[in-house]
Amino acid sequence: MHRRITGKLVIATHNPGKLAEMRELLAPHGVEAVSAGELGLGEPDETGDTFRANAAIKAIAAAKAAQLPAFADDSGLVVEALDGAPGILSARWAGPTRDFTAAMARIERLLQERGATTPAQRRAHFVSALCVAWPDDHLEEVEARADGTLVWPPRGNAGFGYDPAFLPDGHTRTFGEMTSIEKHGLPPLGLGLSHRARAFVKLAEICLDQR
Repeated sequence: MHRRITGKLVIATHNPGKLAEMRELLAPHGVEAVSAGELGLGEPDETGDTFRANAAIKAIAAAKAAQLPAFADDSGLVVEALDGAPGILSARWAGPTRDFTAAMARIERLLQERGATTPAQRRAHFVSALCVAWPDDHLEEVEARADGTLVWPPRGNAGFGYDPAFLPDGHTRTFGEMTSIEKHGLPPLGLGLSHRARAFVKLAEICLDQR
């Protein structure tokens, strides 16, 4: 039995880019969102071996600490020519300073070493796993992906993370060149292109009141 989200919800992230996207997605549903950072909650060790497992770890830790429902995302970039790397280690490839310019350069260097120079050889996808946890251990979990190709050099200063290097299928601009509404805004305002937007649509269907 699915459970609806009502009242206050903790967004279990300390990433300002993810926080902004999640708040924009939740706003039309009348949910009051407070971040883990604003509540002074710590970040648990992400010891899972899948996006879904790590999302659950973060959501459960925040729900227990705040005694409120908590919403977490675990997402990353999966590069086919790199055997799925960086995958669940996507944030860690950027290091403690979150230097995604260096992380994108590392991916490009590895692709060049493997001779991955054509678009067909540079296929990648973003994955977003969303989890809502309640203090009584109830969980709601969904997952979605966005497919595309990696470009070099990166293009655009919008978005965050690996967005400037990711060209979604069927488009001529990278996620880094798109406005937030274009990237993850839902119809009719946006195209709902991003992995997080697609996962959120699934979550909204089972957990959120439609406005």
